[in-house]
Amino acid sequence: MSTTICQVMGFLVSSLGVAGCIMSTAMDMWSTQDLYDNPVTAVFQYQGLWRSCVRQSSGFTECRPYFTILGLPAMFQAVRALMIVGIVLGILGLFVCIFALKCIRIGNMEDSAKANMTLTSGIMFIVAGLCAITGVSVFANMLVTNFWMSTTSMYQGMQNVQNRYTFGSALFVGWVAGGLALVGGIMMCLACRGMIPEESRYKAVSYNASGRNISYRTGPYKAGPGYEAETKTRKGPGYEEAPRSEDAGRSYPSKYDYV
Repeated sequence: MSTTICQVMGFLVSSLGVAGCIMSTAMDMWSTQDLYDNPVTAVFQYQGLWRSCVRQSSGFTECRPYFTILGLPAMFQAVRALMIVGIVLGILGLFVCIFALKCIRIGNMEDSAKANMTLTSGIMFIVAGLCAITGVSVFANMLVTNFWMSTTSMYQGMQNVQNRYTFGSALFVGWVAGGLALVGGIMMCLACRGMIPEESRYKAVSYNASGRNISYRTGPYKAGPGYEAETKTRKGPGYEEAPRSEDAGRSYPSKYDYV
């Protein structure tokens, strides 16, 4: 799979996930009345994150929003916060991902900058998906706890108990949407690896000194700084250079002086 296809597919899947999170948060059927023991009823109740609704057998539906914030349970408010954070991160990730698409060229933007933007949007989608899945799971846990508490009270002979609620359609939409956002974020992170330009790698060359001892022969004269001595050799039959004396003031005749 090429980098462009992986990036575009990640963008599309993440877009579906973010849209599903928005839809799930806005839906009213997070919890619906359980009709297992009473399948025929004149009133059907269901609740969402923002309001509770009642639908009568005539088809008339009346919804009443929650006019309080402090009066709601703490876990309920936490679910609201998680879903809102997931939606905000998902929308920001979509904006960043649009400019990071490899098939769209904006000015002189380098591939390394697009790779960083792709990675950033992928992380945002992953966090948004985790927030949505966590929020829906916390709400589902609340429903399961209240359901079994209501069932226990009902079997104990208490008649004046509240209605039991079960999973609504919004929970399943939220789970699927969170999973899509998570998968899309992972695909964006994988696409980032293919967008990083290949850097030239230089191998370090180590120079090892030879183990053999190298002896250097010094010339007959030691040259001072800025002066290079030139040694001249005279070649010819019957000629031999006289040896130099250590005493600079005295000179000894050679054997050719007596010939």
